[in-house]
Amino acid sequence: MSDLSDDTPAHDSGSVGLVTPTLYHFAEPLTLECNRTLPSFDLMVETYGTLNADKSNAILICHALSGSHHAAGYHSEDDKKLGWWDNMIGPNKAIDTNRFFVVCLNNIGSCFGSTGPTSINPDADSYVNDAGETVQPVYGPDFPLITIKDWVKTQAMLSDRLGIEVWHAVVGGSMGGMQAMQWSVDYPERLKRCVVIASTPKLSAQNIAFNEVARQSILSDPDFNDGRYLQAGTYPRRGLILARMVGHITYLTDEAMRAKFGRDLKLGKFMYGYDVEFQVESYLRYQGERFSKNFDANTYLLMTKALDYFDPTRGHSTALADDSLTEPSTAPEETGADSASEYNDLKATFAHTQCQYLVVSFTTDWRFAPERSQELVNALMATGKPVSYINVDAPHGHDSFLFDIPRYMGAVKGFLNAPFIHTPSSTHSAATAATPSTGAAL
Repeated sequence: MSDLSDDTPAHDSGSVGLVTPTLYHFAEPLTLECNRTLPSFDLMVETYGTLNADKSNAILICHALSGSHHAAGYHSEDDKKLGWWDNMIGPNKAIDTNRFFVVCLNNIGSCFGSTGPTSINPDADSYVNDAGETVQPVYGPDFPLITIKDWVKTQAMLSDRLGIEVWHAVVGGSMGGMQAMQWSVDYPERLKRCVVIASTPKLSAQNIAFNEVARQSILSDPDFNDGRYLQAGTYPRRGLILARMVGHITYLTDEAMRAKFGRDLKLGKFMYGYDVEFQVESYLRYQGERFSKNFDANTYLLMTKALDYFDPTRGHSTALADDSLTEPSTAPEETGADSASEYNDLKATFAHTQCQYLVVSFTTDWRFAPERSQELVNALMATGKPVSYINVDAPHGHDSFLFDIPRYMGAVKGFLNAPFIHTPSSTHSAATAATPSTGAAL
């Protein structure tokens, strides 16, 4: 997602201040959904605030595709780059570190310190490089494919390590929202609140198509070297730039791009060539270039596949004992021949959850449109789960979840600070049925 850092020193922003990541090593083998096993793994973690005596004030932050453990604060006194959610996390902010102990980790498969494609592969044979040095190769393309469910499993293991039995809340935007959803399904007794922001119960065919174009941009780069570019001393820079450009276009809106760039020319006139002429071209190339210097190509492939695979209803789509939960006539009107069955699958999936939900969507988000959030809300309502929903008017498209929008931040803060409601599963939801243009008031 977008990087909202600027040239202002981070310590002037009123953030949580100077933070130092911690590396947690897990010596036990980790069996993944793909039926491969990591012999051990590391998780890079940052925490903010103070854990109380009974460990009841902990909030887990789940990052999006290009995010990391660095969600708030800064890493050195001259650091100009704030954590990616610094406007959300901090003293007196929506996620108030004066009250809560906040944990954010880098998921396995990523490239910011946790075990991933750039980590040493303990099962690979060493080799002698051109300089005559013995080298232990990294995983590269041999790193196993991972899923959202795998990430949640490692997060639960981290919870055990930290001694946190129940999270006050699990919070995430975009791909992070998928992890929050999966938490409520896989570990229903281990979280009280679930905050799902700008997310979706599963990717549409169009979203999978965007991801495939991005992957092919990387895979077809001659410097990709079948994923062994680090060993070959190359890097698929052009492919990663193109992948990021495609993704970045989907995070914004036509209105936002028109307001920011219009058809402005970089040099004020046509140059009649294929180099940068329009300001929007310059912007996309800059974003792609910067991203290519900070992100690993194999990681990008893994992350987009994890997005494609996400479907919390897998394993929960059998008929329920309660016939009322499988009655197709209660499904909201949607196009698609199997919409009723998908709706029933969602109800079956979330029927056993025990937490309260806050679902947030944004009016201009066309990557994960409000209708996708409303599918989740309607399924939760149908199973009597306590759910609040807000559809926020914002001009920033999918990237809106990264912006400091008062109504959005206020909704999150109010939800996290409100008393937990012990609501029997048979009671009615706190939300009302949502339409694409309206949502339940908070």
